[in-house]
Amino acid sequence: MFEPKIRNEQTDLLMEAVLRLDSTEDAYRFFEDICTIAEVKSMAQRIEVARLLRRGVTYQEIARETGASSATISRVNRALLYGADGYRRVLDAMEASQED
Repeated sequence: MFEPKIRNEQTDLLMEAVLRLDSTEDAYRFFEDICTIAEVKSMAQRIEVARLLRRGVTYQEIARETGASSATISRVNRALLYGADGYRRVLDAMEASQED
């Protein structure tokens, strides 16, 4: 079983809250309340970087398209290769739902 490094009562509460979101509108409302605009944009940029990396897009193209720094792209790439599989699982689920 996966044991997250960041797990504690507070992060359990956060993950439970995210799982309770029923719609995109609910997600926007929640994240607008809980995060700064910069934090939301940073997370959105990272998921886009992960999506592009999985498609084989080069670092240069990703930087140009997303505005992400090479450090951010590298960090996301490391997470894709050696992380907890979070990006892969989410992107796989999103791709599968688009195919339905």
